[in-house]
Amino acid sequence: MYLGLDLGTSELKALLLADDHRVVAVAHAQLTVQQPQPLWSEQDPYSWWRALESVMDQLANGHRTALSAVRAIGLSGQMHGAVLLDAQDKVLRPAILWNDGRSGAACVALTQAVPELAQITGNLAMPGFTAPKLWWLRENEPDIFNRTARVLLPKDYLRLLLTGEAVTDCSDASGTLWLDVGARRWSAPLLAACGLDESHMPRVVEGSAVAAGLSAAIAARWGLRAGLPVAGGGGDNAASAVGMGVVSPGQGFVSLGTSGVVFLATDSFRPNPAQAVHAFCHALPQRWHQMSVMLSAASAVSWATKLLKFENEAALLAAAAQLSPSARAQAPLFLPYLSGERSPHNNPNAQGVLFGLTHSHDAAAMAYAVVEGVNFGLCDGWRTLATDQPIGALSVVGGGARSAWWSQELANTLGVPLVTQEGGATGGALGAARLAWLADGGVEAEVCLSPPVAQRFDPVAQPTAEAARYQRFRALYQALRNSF
Repeated sequence: MYLGLDLGTSELKALLLADDHRVVAVAHAQLTVQQPQPLWSEQDPYSWWRALESVMDQLANGHRTALSAVRAIGLSGQMHGAVLLDAQDKVLRPAILWNDGRSGAACVALTQAVPELAQITGNLAMPGFTAPKLWWLRENEPDIFNRTARVLLPKDYLRLLLTGEAVTDCSDASGTLWLDVGARRWSAPLLAACGLDESHMPRVVEGSAVAAGLSAAIAARWGLRAGLPVAGGGGDNAASAVGMGVVSPGQGFVSLGTSGVVFLATDSFRPNPAQAVHAFCHALPQRWHQMSVMLSAASAVSWATKLLKFENEAALLAAAAQLSPSARAQAPLFLPYLSGERSPHNNPNAQGVLFGLTHSHDAAAMAYAVVEGVNFGLCDGWRTLATDQPIGALSVVGGGARSAWWSQELANTLGVPLVTQEGGATGGALGAARLAWLADGGVEAEVCLSPPVAQRFDPVAQPTAEAARYQRFRALYQALRNSF
């Protein structure tokens, strides 16, 4: 039995995986985000530990025998967050999250300080990354910065509490802007530019390697074995890829989660920073991946659901799906930049826009516009990725993937087949459990299987009006970008 722990932004998920690939149990604990100022997004790291206690208690109460059979633990988590610890490993302030936009000026300053940043990291400096957060902290909260002895990523803070060891993995470390992504090690020049050195950083291991052992006190609390191997694990998207069997060049997925992601596995480091593409280490040795990211995907649909007074997201999607072709052609256009944007614009100041409203538009038309805008944003990202491997189909995961209509619409927009897979909703936690299995000696070809296809969505050629709407969408951003 293998335990996967996935620390997301809105929930922490725990999954027990048997060595015949059966998912034996899943437990959830909700999390909340604090936004004390515009552009700010924070969480209390102690809330992550309370959530972990909750899911472990759920498993212990309902699946004690299975839990006692666990042979290794894997971790997955939201990337880029800055957990700041003092010399006694006490948390100094709320963690600054991946979707925090306060450090835009710091990105400019960091790039000027290290002109070769994009070549080293494979990425542009963006406010979501960890390094600009520390630059901002040094300028705006110098007392906290001066007391900072260690910087950890969110899932690695949980590892510290579980094992007493400060360790991260290559995939998650890629999202800090302190890693030499091609060499898979910390970059001294980038750390120095932020007033840090390697002593502030956790040790880096591969995601499928043993990172540390479970402490005796934690093991006793939930009936586990002391010293149980804890795998390096992975950043949320790399771990999800492992869970879906996306481990070889040419394989990929689209995530319709809080943020939107298009992910392609590669066998070499292939940066494309000019179009804000992320080039990160994969959670498996000697593999990398390209990734385009939009900051508001399913979260834009959740926002519209509340704004338009739909009962839930499913009701909004149902209303959008019933819109006639002529009504679609006349619907408003929506720019989905509610939290700024990464790929391909790298613009933290970008904002959401509903454009072209008239008296004839109702809630269904606006609902359709929001879903279409998210699809167009993902298509912008998809067009920035490059691979010399043929793409058969992309997996589609995340909360939005529960809607067959949305998945079909997205396949039409991207022009590529999409498939949902059995157990796709457990991606990050399943990937974490699989990385634990590999750390316990599992063979990749036997562990990292692609789950069975549940449904396939082949793209349908889009009418001329749809193609024209996409071009208007692209032109609208260009017309407004200096006005945000």
